[in-house]
Amino acid sequence: MSVIIRDACISDAPRLLEIYDYYVQHTAISFEYTTPTQEEFCRRMRHIMSRYPYLVAEVDGTVQGYAYAGAFVGRAAYDWSCELTIYLARDARKMGLGRQLYTALEQRLAQMGVLNLYACIGWPEAEDEYLTRNSAQFHEHLGFTLAGTFRRCGYKFGRWYDMVWMEKLLAPHRPQQPPIIPYPDLPHGENV
Repeated sequence: MSVIIRDACISDAPRLLEIYDYYVQHTAISFEYTTPTQEEFCRRMRHIMSRYPYLVAEVDGTVQGYAYAGAFVGRAAYDWSCELTIYLARDARKMGLGRQLYTALEQRLAQMGVLNLYACIGWPEAEDEYLTRNSAQFHEHLGFTLAGTFRRCGYKFGRWYDMVWMEKLLAPHRPQQPPIIPYPDLPHGENV
């Protein structure tokens, strides 16, 4: 199995949207009800890629997952904080791709000067056919810790779901913190 983690490009959008569609239509992992159009998905990608890394995992030449960082809240004082997102093709789970994507993403974010990573994760009171606790457990294995829980804040498939926020600190915080460097402004080396 040959795995390449690389920067996403807009031409990846159809495959990424295909991966994401499953999560929108069949799970409560995404709280969206309707899969975005390809045009909307491309707009979202461009917006994220204008400042943050957006990565894909290719397995034997086929994109099988993606992960990206985005603005945590969108105010200047939060510049050192990012929200992370990851989706894997259904048949590509339990292959280590999630760990590889997050490792590469964290390396790039550290180069930017990002300090705080956050993940917003759907959480069922009891696991069901739409939502398990696997995502939170995955993040915990990667060093994330629970930061807070919003009770019954998401409603999908006729059920209420909690949302948990998990966090990971990448580096020490300084009294005089230098500004982050937008991802497109970093020197880019080889894909990992």
